[in-house]
Amino acid sequence: MRTLFGRACAVVVTALVFAAGSAGAAEPVAGAEATAAPAPGADASAKRLKQDAVCTRCHDESESKPLLSIYQTRHGVTADARTPACQNCHGTSDKHVAGGKGEGNASRPAPDVVFGTRTTVNPATEALKQEETCLACHRAGKRLYWDASQHQSHDVPCSACHTVHVKSDPVLSKGTQPEVCYTCHKTQRAQTHLVSTHPIDAGLMACSSCHNPHGSVGPTLMVKNSVNDTCYTCHAEKRGPFLWEHQPVTDDCTNCHTPHGSTNTPLLKARPPWLCQECHSGDHGAQVNSGANLQNGNVTTVNGANPLANAAARAQLGGRACLNCHVLVHGSNHPAGSKFQR
Repeated sequence: MRTLFGRACAVVVTALVFAAGSAGAAEPVAGAEATAAPAPGADASAKRLKQDAVCTRCHDESESKPLLSIYQTRHGVTADARTPACQNCHGTSDKHVAGGKGEGNASRPAPDVVFGTRTTVNPATEALKQEETCLACHRAGKRLYWDASQHQSHDVPCSACHTVHVKSDPVLSKGTQPEVCYTCHKTQRAQTHLVSTHPIDAGLMACSSCHNPHGSVGPTLMVKNSVNDTCYTCHAEKRGPFLWEHQPVTDDCTNCHTPHGSTNTPLLKARPPWLCQECHSGDHGAQVNSGANLQNGNVTTVNGANPLANAAARAQLGGRACLNCHVLVHGSNHPAGSKFQR
């Protein structure tokens, strides 16, 4: 019995000694210097800054268009391995770096890629080359349909809208984006100042709320596949489905509405009943003025001329005209709502 007990104690002591030795081996030797592993991407970051130094030794905040603000944007995050150096966008530009007389008033040869549409010193690089430089990184997502889009087919480069060397790109903010678009789309600027318009000036929405400037499978660069689907993203109550559908509504919202602004609320192309008369003509309980039905004259209907004395009061006298009775013009789910009156 004592022999078995002694053997058991010996096994326990051996195990404890082994465990203590293993724990001690894991500890660093006293006085040895610990070498920290380099941070991920540190080498790439240092390399980019070294490349940028070739440019920033001349191009700094003293220029008319300060460039160092790019380090306050996503294009200047040195901790991100995807961050480009100056040469990734503008090319190695060996001739520009070496110096020498450039073309025209330029003090030295132009960089390999000059972004923009109107430059004061060096001529801008062709739009296709500018686009290829940007799409090398920004190809996916909303840029998927850029090729053959309206802007691309009209040689509008990315730099025509985007300003890269600034802390905040105006086209990426709801408050400032419209002014960038209005540089070309001046008619739409005027329409947004009419009495009935979307809350663009209030900064509650921007052009990109409805349009994808980089291309779309829908018409007029809509963010959705159709005009209606785009409108339904905000006006969901107009989507339906309805028991009684109004065909112009299900076809295209712009049959009746002009989206950028109108003198007729709510964004209507014309004031009722004249808007309704573009489709609806013929007999009606209350007569409406038109080219054939003039005030103080006989009323022409599908059944012939109706003497003035027998004509009902003009619908135009009823304020909102057709909408006084046909209140659910977008569709009705009432069993008796075939005339959109309930």
